[in-house]
Amino acid sequence: MLEYKVYSKVNGNEDLVLLHGIGGNSNIFYKQLKYYREHFNVITIHLPGHGNSPSLENYGKDFSQSLVAKEVLKTLDFLKIEKAHFVGISLGSVILHYIMKLNPERVASAVLSGAITRFNLFSKFLLLVGRTIKSITPHLWIYYLFAHIIMPKANHKKSRDIFIKEAKKMKREDFIGWFNSVNKVAQSYDLVPKIAGKIPKLYVSGSEDHLFIENLQKDIKQDLNAKMKIIEKCGHVCNIERYKEFNRITIDFLKGHRTVKPTKQIS
Repeated sequence: MLEYKVYSKVNGNEDLVLLHGIGGNSNIFYKQLKYYREHFNVITIHLPGHGNSPSLENYGKDFSQSLVAKEVLKTLDFLKIEKAHFVGISLGSVILHYIMKLNPERVASAVLSGAITRFNLFSKFLLLVGRTIKSITPHLWIYYLFAHIIMPKANHKKSRDIFIKEAKKMKREDFIGWFNSVNKVAQSYDLVPKIAGKIPKLYVSGSEDHLFIENLQKDIKQDLNAKMKIIEKCGHVCNIERYKEFNRITIDFLKGHRTVKPTKQIS
């Protein structure tokens, strides 16, 4: 069972599931929890290898991003949540794409921030470098290098520092396992517009998310229910760097796709 936490269980409120990226954990949503809890029952989930969730070695050779999506759905089964809204950040958006392909009927709406649909040539080169040095280099050095390349500017520093701080809590084998799975990111988006085309989707990216935004903009044009919001002068992790704007944009979108009118909390 993946580690999870349920916030603000209010009768009549719909459920909102938050999915973090690689190296991060649910702590990256610290700027959203207060505001999301006013409108939804919020569930944070630590993906495998993060927090107190099972290590990747528990899954052996079967570990994959698709398996992680199934583990998230198993957690929702345990919580008796049939359908929920989702927010995925960075690699959390990749897992969310898999969830939408596996069980689209369980996704009421989806916010995908810093989303990755495929890699550009420079990203592929970086992954090649990482694969070349991963066996001879401390894994945190690789994460540190990638964090500075993905989030290179001064205004990205806070997001970068938080992710590096949280990544220090990961075991080497868990980080390497996730890193090895990254080259299959493109498979996560394949067929999403066809299988999950009816799901309302909001893609939120920073204008300075230089490795991923161009391909993302091209790819989601084929999805009639996908909208994109670009936050100016912002990097890869919008929910930390420009959290006020991110909160306003995402809450408006999520509230707009609620199907049940919330009731007052019962004390």
